[in-house]
Amino acid sequence: MSDDHDEENGFDASIPDSLLPYDTWIQEAYRDVMLRAFEHVVAAGGLPGDHHFYLTFRTDWPGVEMPARLRAQYPHEITIVLQHQFHGLKVDRAAGTISVQLAFGGIPATLVIPAAAISAFADPHIKLHLAFHVPEQPPQAAPSAEIHSVVPQVHATRARDSEKDAADGHAAEGDVPADGDAPESSPQVVSLAAFRKRGTEPG
Repeated sequence: MSDDHDEENGFDASIPDSLLPYDTWIQEAYRDVMLRAFEHVVAAGGLPGDHHFYLTFRTDWPGVEMPARLRAQYPHEITIVLQHQFHGLKVDRAAGTISVQLAFGGIPATLVIPAAAISAFADPHIKLHLAFHVPEQPPQAAPSAEIHSVVPQVHATRARDSEKDAADGHAAEGDVPADGDAPESSPQVVSLAAFRKRGTEPG
C-alpha cells in the first residue's frame, strides 16, 4: 500500500486505471462462491448449524419466474430468506439459475432466479456479505427478423383498407390502446441495506 512517503522514496503514489477487468473477475468469483454455497446445501440436504441465507434479486430481470401476485407487489426487487421452510432448492449452472420453493403468506410458490438478477447475498450467521452489480436497465431481447418481415405487410394492408374506407366515405380507425390498459406500478423495493456491502467483511 502507498503512504505519504511513497513519492519521497521515488514511487508514484497514483494508481492508474486498470486495462484488465479485475472488477468483473471479482464479481464473477463472488457469484461462484454464492453458487457453491447453494450447491453445498443441496448436496447436504439442508443448511448446516445456524447458517441461513438472505438473497436479494431483481424481479424485473429477464428469466425471473415468480407468481404474478408477488411480481405486482414487488415490481423491482425483493429479498427472500432461506432458513427453515424452503424446498426444492436447485442450482442449474448451464442455465445460470437458482430455483427454490417458498411460502408467501402461507401460499407456496416456486421461484426461478437467474444469477445475473441477484444483487446481494448474505449469510448473517458468519456476517458474510456479498454485493453484485446489476444494471438498472435489464437487457432487452433483440426483435426477431420474422417480426420485421411481418410489419411492412401489416402496414400495406392497413394502407389499402384506409384507401378503401376513404373511398367509401368512412374514416379508418387507428390501433390506439385505451388509457389504463397497462398501468405502471409504483416502485416498491424490499432492500437489504445491512447487506449492501461489497465483498466480505470481518465479523
